[in-house]
Amino acid sequence: MIAFVRGRVAAVTLSSAVLEVGGVGLEVMCTPGTLATLRPGLEATLPTSMVVREDSLTLFGFADEDEKQTFELLQTASGVGPKLAQAMLAVLPPDDLRRAIAGDDAKTLTRVPGIGQKGAQRIILELKDRIGAPTGGPGRTTPAAATAPWRDQVHQGLVGLGWPARDAEKAIEAVAPQAGDQPDIAALLRAALRTLSKA
Repeated sequence: MIAFVRGRVAAVTLSSAVLEVGGVGLEVMCTPGTLATLRPGLEATLPTSMVVREDSLTLFGFADEDEKQTFELLQTASGVGPKLAQAMLAVLPPDDLRRAIAGDDAKTLTRVPGIGQKGAQRIILELKDRIGAPTGGPGRTTPAAATAPWRDQVHQGLVGLGWPARDAEKAIEAVAPQAGDQPDIAALLRAALRTLSKA
């Protein structure tokens, strides 16, 4: 297993980052919140989790160890694969997930695209005794992404999570007033997901 990756950020796309490690470019799949903290040309260290499939090896990267451990725990629930676990972390930071699961709050979990009422109840039932209590750490904060236009990043994030492009555009228009001069991509994506889950 590859526990973490440290290297120069060679590229940041809308769903992944490429880190140059010993002359090799490793693509690491990340949430929009994690990607917003990375800057091309600067060194970064990402805790990682490798998902091995018959036809692929995929490396998922995280802002910290807590996110990584939560990602791995979420996948122990039936019906939760790596993409859904990553979508859950894109919408809800680890402490919010712990609060929702510990508090039988299925409604909060259904804000994640791909999780319905029954799926949320199953996740709560299977993980309630193992997820642990909220750590009480500071909420997730991410520096504003100054490079790509925030609309494109949020749009790509929503489409990558399974929403139709037309719905993604409507959600982006709904959250546009919140963008301000220095848009926080992760916060805007979460707001757009909340808008879509209410629709």
